[in-house]
Amino acid sequence: MIDIQKLSLRDILPPSIANDPAIAAAAAALDTELQVTTSEIRKLDILGRSEEWSSEEVDELAWQYKPPYYDPELPLEQRCELVRTAIQFHRKKGTPRAVEDLVKLLFGEGRVEEWFEYGGRPYHFQVITNNADVTNARAQEFIQAVDSVKRLSVVLDRVTISQTEDLELYFGGALHMGEIMRVGE
Repeated sequence: MIDIQKLSLRDILPPSIANDPAIAAAAAALDTELQVTTSEIRKLDILGRSEEWSSEEVDELAWQYKPPYYDPELPLEQRCELVRTAIQFHRKKGTPRAVEDLVKLLFGEGRVEEWFEYGGRPYHFQVITNNADVTNARAQEFIQAVDSVKRLSVVLDRVTISQTEDLELYFGGALHMGEIMRVGE
């Protein structure tokens, strides 16, 4: 297979003209331009080179792709992921899956329970997450993020923080078997 980055026009000339000195010289003269052009073509794949984005590029791309929730104060990695997945978020906006995915991206684990799963009122839902910051420092940010992807006709009832801890649990038992002897009765 031919590597387009290292391609020389002389390599792909038909045999009938490959030995003509004028054609060979013209092909060699165009090789430099061909290689510069092919290296520039790689830059056109914006989303494919997201690991190279600077903070300013991410902010510009966020303006262009309009991710559902975007805060320039977020860490660069999260902002890149928001921009990278903006199109997918717009496709599934208004679904419980969009809420779940955004909560996972910004706040760690999270899942959505619809009203019929927990006995709530129709058109209501709740979010269960394992991030304790949701109730304290980032509560308003969490609500804005959820509002940006949920259906307008549904209401967020509550956010439940689910936390699991590894505890050392010791369990013991004893069994004693023997005879009772009464002396002196």
